[in-house]
Amino acid sequence: MVTWSGDAITTSDSVEVARPFSGAELRDGYIESVQRLMLGLVRFRDNAWRLGPFELLRFGSERVGRDFVEWPIEGGILARPGGVWRIESEDGAVSASATGHRPAIPRPLYDVSHFQVHQLATRLYLLGLRENDPPFGVEAPREDRFRAAAVDLAFCLTLARLTGRRRLRRTLVITAAYHIACWSLLGRTLGGVVLRERVVSLDGSRPTAAQSLLRFALMPLSWFWRRPLHDEVARTTVIRD
Repeated sequence: MVTWSGDAITTSDSVEVARPFSGAELRDGYIESVQRLMLGLVRFRDNAWRLGPFELLRFGSERVGRDFVEWPIEGGILARPGGVWRIESEDGAVSASATGHRPAIPRPLYDVSHFQVHQLATRLYLLGLRENDPPFGVEAPREDRFRAAAVDLAFCLTLARLTGRRRLRRTLVITAAYHIACWSLLGRTLGGVVLRERVVSLDGSRPTAAQSLLRFALMPLSWFWRRPLHDEVARTTVIRD
């Protein structure tokens, strides 16, 4: 959920989980998850997210309760003072919300940059809390996933050919746009329809556009390492439909 009130934004996301989490677990897991996603380039030190010497987002003193953790937002390169970042475990779910957050950059630029990173980092953190929970649905067999990928590759090559002389750059753009749109809007590609598969987040929801982009970008590494690295990082899986 995203709402604007003047120059302040309120965002929230949540996932269902099998067990409750303490405030300390939520705090430590959040910090570790974001640092891992940012490949260690962005670190949490002295109550602030930092990129080298730059203070991206500064918090006030944390409040850690039995089932929640929250920080007041005090400023930094990416925000003006005001608002609260809160993570809470209750009623079989964990929710994360930024209330009254005031971005330091204009809204159009914020919407396509900082917000996308924030949304992705929050989503991956929350989904990561489900890693030890029972899986959602029945995983599609590996051989069926390869068959579906072959169908999609053939379709993308055909699309590239129909748009004009087939070139590598055009083919890559079409392939990326096709997969990201299909996963985030429908949960399945043409290959998924044929093989009766769909891509879901670990909680069964459709991947967001940012998740889908991350998943697509990591697919070459999955082929190289011969393991579904793109699903592990994007917190997604492919299930039988």
